[in-house]
Amino acid sequence: MNTFFIAGHARLPQGMAARDVHEILTITAEVDKKYGVIVSTSCTLATEHAKLYVEQLLRGYSLRDGIDEPVKKIKAHYFGKASNALESALKDLYKQYQKIRNE
Repeated sequence: MNTFFIAGHARLPQGMAARDVHEILTITAEVDKKYGVIVSTSCTLATEHAKLYVEQLLRGYSLRDGIDEPVKKIKAHYFGKASNALESALKDLYKQYQKIRNE
């Protein structure tokens, strides 16, 4: 396979529908091995619409370029209660990517 699978995690804030199901927000990503490009993502937000929106925001970014641009995109376009958790989970996902890349 030319891709690998990673995940990042963060705590969800109180008062969110997704928190009734999961206390932790998880973002998963399928990443191209050669270029570090996010091929597809998923997350544990409550609605399908939110999950698809986050995927649209993140798909196509190369993790080789760092995580600043995807985090800025989340801040600029996602205004749900989970925005801080999304940012934290994305940063955790990037840490996992760095660990794999350094092995």
